[in-house]
Amino acid sequence: MALEDTIREKAGMGVLYAIYAIPYLLCGLPIFSMAARLMRKGSIFNEFTLMCGATIAAGVLGHLGEAVGVMLFYRAGEFLQELASANSRKSIRALLASKPNTANVLKDGSVQEQKVEEVLPGDIVVVRAGEKVPLDGVVSSGFSSMDTSPLTGESLPVNVGPDSPVMAGCINTSGVLEVRVTSRFADTHMAKILEMVENAASRKSPTERFITRFARYYTPAVVGVAFLIACLPPLLGGAAWQEWIYRALVLLVISCPCALLISIPLGYFGGIGAASRQGILVKGGNVLDAILHTNTVVFDKTGTLTAGSFSVNKIVAAQGMDANTLLEAAAMAESESNHPIAKSIMAKVPQFTRPADLKAQEKAGYGMQAAANGTTYFAGTAALLRDNGIEVPEASEHGTIVHIGEGKNYLGYLVIADAIKPDSAPAVAALKALNIKTALLSGDRKEAVRQVAEQIGIDEYRAELLPEQKVEAMQSLADTQNMVFVGDGINDAPSLATARVGIAMGGIGSEAAIEAADAVILNDSPSKIAELYKLARRVRTVVWQNIAMALGIKGLFMALGVAGLSGLWEAVFADVGVALLAVLNSVRVMKKQ
Repeated sequence: MALEDTIREKAGMGVLYAIYAIPYLLCGLPIFSMAARLMRKGSIFNEFTLMCGATIAAGVLGHLGEAVGVMLFYRAGEFLQELASANSRKSIRALLASKPNTANVLKDGSVQEQKVEEVLPGDIVVVRAGEKVPLDGVVSSGFSSMDTSPLTGESLPVNVGPDSPVMAGCINTSGVLEVRVTSRFADTHMAKILEMVENAASRKSPTERFITRFARYYTPAVVGVAFLIACLPPLLGGAAWQEWIYRALVLLVISCPCALLISIPLGYFGGIGAASRQGILVKGGNVLDAILHTNTVVFDKTGTLTAGSFSVNKIVAAQGMDANTLLEAAAMAESESNHPIAKSIMAKVPQFTRPADLKAQEKAGYGMQAAANGTTYFAGTAALLRDNGIEVPEASEHGTIVHIGEGKNYLGYLVIADAIKPDSAPAVAALKALNIKTALLSGDRKEAVRQVAEQIGIDEYRAELLPEQKVEAMQSLADTQNMVFVGDGINDAPSLATARVGIAMGGIGSEAAIEAADAVILNDSPSKIAELYKLARRVRTVVWQNIAMALGIKGLFMALGVAGLSGLWEAVFADVGVALLAVLNSVRVMKKQ
C-alpha cells in the first residue's frame, strides 16, 4: 500500500512538473538562449545566467510556482521596460524618419524619380508642397516657406526664394521649388546629423563605463556570497540545507544588476534625444557628463554671437585708386570663399566674371589669397598684406576692415558690418544665472570685438587672434579642461578640439568646425548652450537617482532574503520593480522643464 502511495505521489509530481514546465519554457527560452550566447563569449556571471540558475534550483527544491513566477514577471518587466524605452527614443526615431529616400530630378524637361544617393551636384530637383528637400542645395526658381523643425527644432517657417540655401530633411510647406543640388547625399547636413546620432549611443559617459565595470565585479561577488550563505550555515551549525539554499536563490534573483545596466544608458540616451528635439546634436553621453565639469564658456564672435549677415558699409580706396578697381580685386580674392564676409563682398560685384585660371587659397585667420592672369590678389587682415610685402596704412573704423592688395600694391579697404544675434545677450545672461563665466575670442579688430562684448554683457575678451593664438588665449583665460568653446568657422577647429567641450554652430558653420565639435547647434542660436547645461544637469540627477534607488532597494531586500523574511516572489518583484521604476525615471529626462 505504501508503494502504491509513493507511485501515486511521484506520478502527481510528474504531472505538476509537466504543467509548470509549459509556462516556464515559454517565458524562459529567450532567457536561456541569451545566457547560452553570453556564456559562449566568456561572460558567465550575468543577469541571464543568474535568472536561469536560480529558477532551475528553485524547481529542484520544489518551489515550482515561484520558479515560473520569476520567469513570468521577469519577462513582463522586460516588456514594460521596452515600452518605456521606446518612449525615450521617439526624438531619435523621428530624426531618422526624416531622411528622404528619393528625389524628383528634372531631366530633359521631365521629372524622374531617383534614389537620393544617385543624385549628383548640379542636378535640378523639384520639391512640391509637403515634400522633404532631398539634398542640400540652392533654390533656382520658386518661392515658398520651409519647415526646418526636423533639423533645427524650430517651428517658425523660413521663407526661401531664388538663391536661398536649403538643407536636406526640411519640409516645403507651400509652392513648388526647383533646387540646384550642391552636394551628394553623403555630404549633406542631414547625412552628417544621422551619422552623429547613430554614433552617439556608442560614446559612453564615465558614469556608464563605471557601472559596466561595477557590474563585472559585483555579479561574481554576489554569486560568491550566495554560495557561502547556502553552504556555511548547514556545515557549521547543522541548519537545513534546503532552507539556506532557498535563501541563497532569493539573494541571486534580487542581485541582478539589470536596473543599473538598463536605466543608466537609457538616461543618457533620453538626454541625447531630448537635445536633438531642441535642435542640439550631442555626439555621446560622455559630452553630457563633460559639460558639467566646465565653468567657462568661450565664444567666437563672427557667426556665433553675430548673425554672419554682413554687408559692405564703406569703400575706402587708396590714393590714385577708384572704388571699382578695389571691388574687382576684392572679388578676385574672395570669389572662392564661402565665408559670410566673402559673400557680402561678392554681393557688391554682381557682374563679376571668374577667370578660367583663377586659383584661390584660404589663409586661416588672415583672409584669402588668389592668383589669376599672372597677378596675385589679397583680401584680409593687414598682417596678410604685410607678410606679402605690401605696406598697409592704419585704419580706424567701426566694423570689420578687409584690406585689399594686388601684386605689391595696396588698393584700399572695405568696412564690413555684422549684426549681433537677437538672443546673444539673453544667452550670456542665462549662462551667468547658472554661474558660468563667459569670454569672447576673435580674430577681428579690438574695437569691433569690444563693442560686441559690451553690448551682450561679456566682461572678458581678446581680439586680433590667429587660430593658434586663440588656443593660447583659452589657456590663459582658464584651464581648458574646465572650458566650453563655441565657434563656427574653419579657424575655430583647433579651439573646438582643445576645449573640454566644443560646440559648433551647424547652420552656417564649416564642416571642419562641425567635425571637431562635441555638440552642434543646428539653428545657430547661442541660447541653446544654457539649455544644454540644464539638460545635462537633469540627466545627472536622474542617473544618480537611479543608482541610489537600485542599490538601496536591492540592499534592503537582500538583507530580508538572507534573514528569511522574503521569498522568490518578493525577490522577483524587487528586481523587476526596481528596474521598471528606474527606466520610468529615466524617461523623465525627455519631458520639457
